[in-house]
Amino acid sequence: MSKPISVMLAAGGTGGHLFPAFALAEEFGRRGIAVDLITDMRGDRYGTGFPARKIYQVAAATLAGKSPIAAAKTALALARGTKAAHAILGDINPAVVIGFGGYPTFPPLIAARMRGIPTVLHEQNAVLGRANRMLAKRVNGIATSFENVKYLDGGLIAKAQFTGNPVRQVVIDASVQPYPALAAGGPVNVLVFGGSQGARYFSDAIPPALAQLTPDIKRRLRITQQAREEDLDRVRAAYAASGIAADVAPFFKDLPARMAEAQLVIGRAGASTVAELTVIGRPGLLVPLPHALDNDQLNNARRLAESGGGWCFEQKDLTPERLASEIARLIGDGQALAAAAEAAKRCGRPDAVARLADFALLMAARQQGATG
Repeated sequence: MSKPISVMLAAGGTGGHLFPAFALAEEFGRRGIAVDLITDMRGDRYGTGFPARKIYQVAAATLAGKSPIAAAKTALALARGTKAAHAILGDINPAVVIGFGGYPTFPPLIAARMRGIPTVLHEQNAVLGRANRMLAKRVNGIATSFENVKYLDGGLIAKAQFTGNPVRQVVIDASVQPYPALAAGGPVNVLVFGGSQGARYFSDAIPPALAQLTPDIKRRLRITQQAREEDLDRVRAAYAASGIAADVAPFFKDLPARMAEAQLVIGRAGASTVAELTVIGRPGLLVPLPHALDNDQLNNARRLAESGGGWCFEQKDLTPERLASEIARLIGDGQALAAAAEAAKRCGRPDAVARLADFALLMAARQQGATG
């Protein structure tokens, strides 16, 4: 009788890394494979209740500056994390370690390489991130969310596999709901969320833009918007003053269900946002986070726009007047919204989590075969 296997996932404490890792943990659980998680000291800040046998926290750091002192602090933290991860992996001896990118993935993947444990790196974005570029040559396999990924070239292509970006089961469940086509004069459900780094911008930009719409459009609007705690009162007051019905909160645990109910989604262009939009099949008006090192969100948004599944607007070009004009145009053209929803759905990969699990287990099997 073969020995039961386990896998180790490595994901930093951000939604973009944790959500696909969560989805993969669910898939391995369905297959009867035990899952452990190594994360950084931020832990699980998103209330996901991560489905792991055990969650380990090890030190990690992102390079925050170019000074020698900043580099030394980052190196020291990663060294401490690698030492701790090396001990953890020695106790567990997983069949494979799957990392989801960012500097918090460094310690467990480097420790796995030191112990001869197979490794897989998953890139969620249309651009291979800087940390992932440094790790790519050191791992056994690279799984991608897009068919073509910037900076994934040369010898790296041979070890790469397009799987798509895994989404949680709650997203798959929400995806069965058909797109709610706009009825003439009927309500318009608009979902607005910006993640940890974008909510402030949307709190500043969306209420004044919607206030410029005509009274008949404002009467139809049903806004669901994520806002930071310190912005809740002013955002709610702005909508009340405009006569717009709005549900404003810092976080929605049922966000996929609310996305399924929306006729239009306004948000950033993080990898998880794009993956969930496409699996559920909803049109997105995307405003990528500016000033990102690799322009990953801009590339993600452009890919969706090129497919016809949404619209990409750079923040620097988006005045309240233009935003109001674009929203009014879309609300006035239900067929365009429905067509974008259909195009987005065609891009969705609901099978991504199964494909990633298969790929990771293939890497483990190859290693097992090589060692006899």
